[in-house]
Amino acid sequence: MPTASAAASRWTADQANTWYRQQGWLVGANYITATSSNQLEMWQAGTYDPRRINGELQVAREIGLNTVRVFLHDQLWAQDRANFLRRVAQFVGIASSHGIKPLFVLFDSCWDPHPRLGPQRAPTKGVHNSRWVQGPGAELIDKPEYQPVLRDYVTGVIGAFRTDSRVLGWDLWNEPDNPAPQYSDVERSDKSEVVGKLLPQVFEWARSVNPAQPLTSGVWRGSFRVPSGIAATQLDNSDIITFHSYAAPEGFEARIDELAPLGRPILCTEYLAREDASTVEDILPIAKRRGVGAYNWGLVAGRTQTYYPWDSWDDPYDAVPEQWMHDLIHPDGRAFRVSEIQTIQKLAGGA
Repeated sequence: MPTASAAASRWTADQANTWYRQQGWLVGANYITATSSNQLEMWQAGTYDPRRINGELQVAREIGLNTVRVFLHDQLWAQDRANFLRRVAQFVGIASSHGIKPLFVLFDSCWDPHPRLGPQRAPTKGVHNSRWVQGPGAELIDKPEYQPVLRDYVTGVIGAFRTDSRVLGWDLWNEPDNPAPQYSDVERSDKSEVVGKLLPQVFEWARSVNPAQPLTSGVWRGSFRVPSGIAATQLDNSDIITFHSYAAPEGFEARIDELAPLGRPILCTEYLAREDASTVEDILPIAKRRGVGAYNWGLVAGRTQTYYPWDSWDDPYDAVPEQWMHDLIHPDGRAFRVSEIQTIQKLAGGA
């Protein structure tokens, strides 16, 4: 654990590994309530649903999960920071009551670059994740007068929980170099350059409050062994190493091999694409054997519609596919595939 003298410094590998040994094997899911289509809908006052969160996280714990990865949004902070923080604190309490530690994601470069507060549009029928939004949005990401809001959001949220052992860590930016190809007609042409400049500042802001939890940002494409650009920034600044892989078992383990020489704890914060042979039964045993934490995409099937595959953006589906792409359970708690739940319970039980 970092000491006060280590403020504003990246954890050493020894500090990171000491922290990791205290956690036990981490197995989780990316989580959003079944009734929410995106981060705004999950957290806004009118649609935030602590009762549903309690029920869904109870099922998560029964499955064997001990952590969830959860996305926040800067506009929620800008709108009403006090009540937003109150809801996040309530979420932390609910999760803790079920023995689950959240890994919070602060920014995200995926999907719609023009988020709007207020009632969210209904999901597009038959399309994967049709209402997910980026944060910061394209209009605000480099707006000079909004920079203090972004800084205060990072330091304010992390600062509120900086010594809270119920919080696992801080995933500062999800796929910062994702070009959001589904929105290429409305995406900023200079997004990569703008994000590349902002990401190191975000790490600095987060580090300035000296949290007892680790900071990270997950690499997801290109070479992990010889990273460049934004990926290099991510790996050079992260206390613990996180990555995404929707590859089959051989590709998944190859990614671990690329990252292992860094000598730091490794978490895969996104996996599970059944049609691409990224399955719970095949991936999770590898993660356990290699001492790598793992979060599949999607706990509860719902308004994100991530049971549809990515190609539904090009050709919307008329019906829910027999084989879901993501997600573990139906909204009523029934398993999509019982063998997956059995695999998780078996591996988690032997953690």
